Amino acid sequence: MALKKSDLYRSLWQSCDELRGGMDASQYKDYILTLLFVKYVTDKARSDPRNLLTVPAGGSFEEMEKLRGKKEIGDGINKIVAKLAAANDLHNVIDLADFSDEEKLGKGKAMQDRLSKLVGIFADLDFRRSRAEGDDLLGDAYEYLMRHFATESGKSKGQFYTPAEVSRVIAKIVGVGAATKQDQTVYDPTCGSGSLLIKVADETPRGVSIYGQEKDVSTYALAWMNVILHGIPDAELFKGDTLTEPQLTEGDRLRTFDFAVANPPFSYKSWSNGLENEYGRFEYGRPPEKNGDYAFLLHILKSLKGKGKAAVILPHGVLFRGGAEGRIRRELVRRGFVKGIVGLPPNLFYGTGIPACIVVLDKENAAGRAGVFMVDASRGFVKDGAKNRLRSQDIHKIVDVFNRQLDVDRYSRMVPLAEIQSEANEYNLNIPRYIDSSEPEDIQDLRAHLHGGIPDRDIEALGLYWDAFPSLRGALFKQRGDGYSDLAVDSAKIQETILGSPEFEDFAAGVEGEVGKWFEAHRKDLLAIDENTKPAELIEALGEDLLVRFEKRPLLDKYALYEQLLSYWHETMHDDVYLIMHSGWLEASRPRKAIKDKDRKLDEDPDLVISVKKAKNKFKMDLIPPELVVARYLTACKEGVERLEDEVDKAARTIEDFIEEHSGEDSLLAGAMEEGRVTKPLASSRLKEAKHEAALKEVEVLEYMVSLFRLESQANKNLREARSNLDIATLEKYGELSSDEIKDLVLQDKWVAVIERRIKEVLTSLLLQLVDRILQLIQRYGRTLDEMEAEFAQLNDQVSDQLERFNL
Repeated sequence: MALKKSDLYRSLWQSCDELRGGMDASQYKDYILTLLFVKYVTDKARSDPRNLLTVPAGGSFEEMEKLRGKKEIGDGINKIVAKLAAANDLHNVIDLADFSDEEKLGKGKAMQDRLSKLVGIFADLDFRRSRAEGDDLLGDAYEYLMRHFATESGKSKGQFYTPAEVSRVIAKIVGVGAATKQDQTVYDPTCGSGSLLIKVADETPRGVSIYGQEKDVSTYALAWMNVILHGIPDAELFKGDTLTEPQLTEGDRLRTFDFAVANPPFSYKSWSNGLENEYGRFEYGRPPEKNGDYAFLLHILKSLKGKGKAAVILPHGVLFRGGAEGRIRRELVRRGFVKGIVGLPPNLFYGTGIPACIVVLDKENAAGRAGVFMVDASRGFVKDGAKNRLRSQDIHKIVDVFNRQLDVDRYSRMVPLAEIQSEANEYNLNIPRYIDSSEPEDIQDLRAHLHGGIPDRDIEALGLYWDAFPSLRGALFKQRGDGYSDLAVDSAKIQETILGSPEFEDFAAGVEGEVGKWFEAHRKDLLAIDENTKPAELIEALGEDLLVRFEKRPLLDKYALYEQLLSYWHETMHDDVYLIMHSGWLEASRPRKAIKDKDRKLDEDPDLVISVKKAKNKFKMDLIPPELVVARYLTACKEGVERLEDEVDKAARTIEDFIEEHSGEDSLLAGAMEEGRVTKPLASSRLKEAKHEAALKEVEVLEYMVSLFRLESQANKNLREARSNLDIATLEKYGELSSDEIKDLVLQDKWVAVIERRIKEVLTSLLLQLVDRILQLIQRYGRTLDEMEAEFAQLNDQVSDQLERFNL
């Protein structure tokens, strides 16, 4: 039985603990990723005779497995990696990590055990069918590890990795797509680990020719491994400083490309050190000596073909700084090279916490460009540990709005060149100059404070709700006719009035019905999930259709609903689809023994525990949780358990009440108390003493107390037996389920039920926001100045009366 994908990666990451100690994340990533690479290449060679990489004799992962437990394991791994590197011209790419380094890995037995465990962990992975099935197990594993390595490496060493969410945005707005040809080219002059290039390639069904350059040697090695692991071994990557020694040249000119993407180092101070040949890059101005942001941007612009397009991550300063940068910016905008700018949230990147932007360049039709399209996406993110992260809804909204050039209030607009060139702006591209994304000021109304009433202006500001529920405003407010309204219902009944209105019920039913239609439209494809399914295409079809269906529904934000689907996909559905693909519906649904593996630090919490005599059999149900089987097929048993739970609770309450009734120092239960508690052993012991002492009243009370404990004990015993019987019946039921029943349980009781509930929660949350806003307005304007003055006068009179009474 395959592990869930998420559990597999979590186990893999936890296994990195085997290498921690003498190394930080920036060092042990080289060891982990080297083993991952060797394992992949070995598996691929076994399963695909057309594999472009050669696995020589003595250069496979199987040879590493033979070294487990042996003293010479470190040196042996080095030799295996060296043979694989030599056979594929990957010297100084996959052989940078020294597996015999005693300072990092320990000496003698410590190194032997550490490396043996690590090889054993990778032995459990199987990449033979990774990409053939359209499920990029390997690519996802690499992405997972790289993200965690970047997180742990800190600011100074985490810059090799561009967050996958930002990479996806860039790949989707740079201009590649279904029409991109395989012989078209994409270039990243500061390619890091290669993630940006790979994300661009993922957006092109037929592929695209990849080119990149990276200055750091170890990061260059990561990029090479990354493109190979993602099935792009024909990528062309080069070492060296892009600005001072560009490798992609044609004579004395830079080579040009159809597309370019980049996340260059922010504000690189020594960019010009050793610069000899400028290659005509600075025709629009020379960047400042101590800031290389525009040096990279101009290099990329010069590297584009006549219709070339680029998307570059840069700090916000490039949008507004003056001097040399201001002059360059002016020339780029005047010539129409700047197509758009996307402002990103702060603290997304691993190398810095400052906010950044994406500058989109486009040479095609540059002369006729009449404006710059700006997006302020700075407020769309979620906290994720110490960093911020773009959600699926944030990514999709940015991409939709940018590619369709949509004007969205307080979010995006096409800014005319005349406005940018105006005397007030002078080619300053700082986004807040053109888009005010701040929340509108909540204005206090002095007249309402003085005379009461809720300003109609504040009520009209809730127009999205009145558009969705046209008669609800009239049900909640009575207009005075002077620009103010009064509440038409008791404030305690506002929520009831809203949630109980026929319009809300019809609206909620319509949403539920639309979700049902949406899922039915994809039921056939979901039922057909098998080893040939492409998960990325499946979730894309589901997500895009959901967005279309809720495009024009009032009140609801289609992207918020999309987020519910995508978050559930990442949490659960993707794992489910992975299991079904690799094991089939029947096998994936079968209970399996819970794993307890000390070496891999994987100790699973069981979903079901069956006790047989003194042994406990612990089971995991990966695809179908036990509660779904119980709810569908074993309701009578479940109700019986619930009745017994009520009996146990009732027995416990009866005991508590009786003890409370007879508590106290002189009570008849005092002799059975210890630290204020009465237990069955204490009560039984004192009962024997009381009988011997012939304390009849105490005996009577204690006998009743003991009988209550017996009743509670019996109730608990009955409950344990009933639960055990239910667990056994549940386990047996799994073996009786047909393929159709399994599919219906997963689709209807698991997937649809959760997505429907989450979407309903979005709607309910919106309505509760309306309730909160109305209550806020009532609290603000509910008491007029006259009423407060009258109350003050009354309180003042009461104080005066009290003072007179005491002759003060």
